[in-house]
Amino acid sequence: MISFEEFKKVDLRVAKIIAAEKVEESENLIKLEIDLGAELGKRQILAGIQKYYKPEELIGKQIIVVVNLEPKKMMDMESQGMLLAADINGEPILLMPDKQVPPGSKIH
Repeated sequence: MISFEEFKKVDLRVAKIIAAEKVEESENLIKLEIDLGAELGKRQILAGIQKYYKPEELIGKQIIVVVNLEPKKMMDMESQGMLLAADINGEPILLMPDKQVPPGSKIH
């Protein structure tokens, strides 16, 4: 269990995927360029979803992202956040708003 104060430290935002491509050296990773609105700008994140999603299908979709994680190096690239997904028998199911919202909108 974590306290409510600890939970409030996690910064969850809506992001719009503006570019997506397979990481050629990896069987799992897709490199996503996301828009987090005027306040946070654009970022790159890496996600292990290549077996379940085609990059071209992701462009234009809105996802939920943890934006205040320390950057992580993977395959000589930097991931600047983490997308949220449900895990159904090992398959990631991306969490998405059910209506369009402005990129960068806070999740409460």
